[in-house]
Amino acid sequence: MPLVRISHPRRDDPAFATALGDAVHRALVESMNVPADDKFQIITTHDAGQIVHPPAYLGIAHTDAVVIIQITLNTGRTVEQKRALYAQIADLLADGPGVPRSDIIISLVEVVKENWSFGDGIAQYAT
Repeated sequence: MPLVRISHPRRDDPAFATALGDAVHRALVESMNVPADDKFQIITTHDAGQIVHPPAYLGIAHTDAVVIIQITLNTGRTVEQKRALYAQIADLLADGPGVPRSDIIISLVEVVKENWSFGDGIAQYAT
C-alpha cells in the first residue's frame, strides 16, 4: 500500500493535480506491481515560496515549478524497480501535464508491513 504525497506550486488548472496523481499511480501499478485499486494520495498545492529548494542540485537545474513526490511503501523492491519507477513517473509527468523532468523530485520511504493500519485500529498486514 503506497501512500503518495505530492506537493506542487498552485496553478489555475484544477485538472493538473488530478493528472499528477493519475500519472504517479499508473507508474506504481506498472513498475512496482501495486494493485490498481490501491490508490491513497494526498495532493497539496502551495503558494510561491512555500516549496523551498535550491536553484540547482547535483547538476540538475530546478525552476519554481518543481513538483515533490514522496511515496511511502513496503520494503522489498529492487533498485531496478525503483529506477524504473523514477523514469516512468518522469516520462508520464513530462508527457501528460507537462512537468519538466528536471523539476520532478521523488523520495521513497520504505516501511515494514506491520506499520500500516487500514482502519478499525488493526494492523491488517502484521503476522
